Amino acid sequence: MAIINQATKELQVKVVYYGPAMCGKTTNLVQVHDHVQTAAGNKGKLVSLATSSDRTLFFDFLPIEAMSIKGFKTKFQLYTVPGQVIYNTTRQLVLRGVDGIVFVADSQYEKMTENVESFQNLQDNLKALKLNLDDIPHVIQYNKRDLPNVAPVEYMEFLLNNREVQIPSFTGAAHKCEGVFETLNMITRMLLNKFINQRAPQYA
Repeated sequence: MAIINQATKELQVKVVYYGPAMCGKTTNLVQVHDHVQTAAGNKGKLVSLATSSDRTLFFDFLPIEAMSIKGFKTKFQLYTVPGQVIYNTTRQLVLRGVDGIVFVADSQYEKMTENVESFQNLQDNLKALKLNLDDIPHVIQYNKRDLPNVAPVEYMEFLLNNREVQIPSFTGAAHKCEGVFETLNMITRMLLNKFINQRAPQYA
């Protein structure tokens, strides 16, 4: 849920990168942190909460060209969830208050089952928080497209985006920063449009 900061005139929006272990969630965040354009002091440090075998990353930023909604600038908070199943409680904690979701899928053939299980796990964890994925702006990134053993995008769309109204999806190779900002730009645009269309009194 977006947070209104009256003192700083900021609308704080939380975006969570979700997906199976080693799919490229962390790489996406590192690339965004390294390359996003902000004014001095408008980008937080990249913080890592490490466990023995996985980690959660987060930082926030106020982009230079951020759209103003009713006089409020939009600050984006980006989070990753740990990919390993044993950290499911942490995933639920990270999802609390989520406004938008980027699902990062691993394009390698042998990772298809993990992709499907992780997408189902996302929906299950949202339900546990009394949230519905259909009500939350979300996009899919088919990452690691530069590897030799990748599944066709059409097949991945069938597995993960097979619905009456498809959500935006992008191909990427995050370690080369390919598809990273296309994905980010779409989810931020969807979130801004949602808040503009809501025209809630608190934004007046």
